[in-house]
Amino acid sequence: MSLKISVDPAGATAPYEQLRAQIAGQARTGRLPVGFRLPTVRGLAEELGLAANTVAKAYKALEADGVIETRGRNGTFIAAAGDTAAREAAAAAQAFADRAHRLGLPQDEALALAADALRARYAG
Repeated sequence: MSLKISVDPAGATAPYEQLRAQIAGQARTGRLPVGFRLPTVRGLAEELGLAANTVAKAYKALEADGVIETRGRNGTFIAAAGDTAAREAAAAAQAFADRAHRLGLPQDEALALAADALRARYAG
């Protein structure tokens, strides 16, 4: 099993975000299984022709999202917490629902606003 990533430095999306999204997607689908060891920051940066800071920024975001975990000198691995993203999304949805209710928005209007935000985010 190997990490298959392609980053377009001239693309509309920042390279670190392209990297973050691809690793997260592959972890979510199981293509990168729990416990898979990722390359070092420096190694992946060299492989992709990116600055080490770009890869480090992607790894930091992935770790904050619970997708990967760093085990000190042992390396960086796909985390076992596969439901982290779903739990965080559910918490964000609950916070939105609570806020919309406090603002007095009708349910259909709150749903439409959430759907518009999701369409805008996933369109690109």
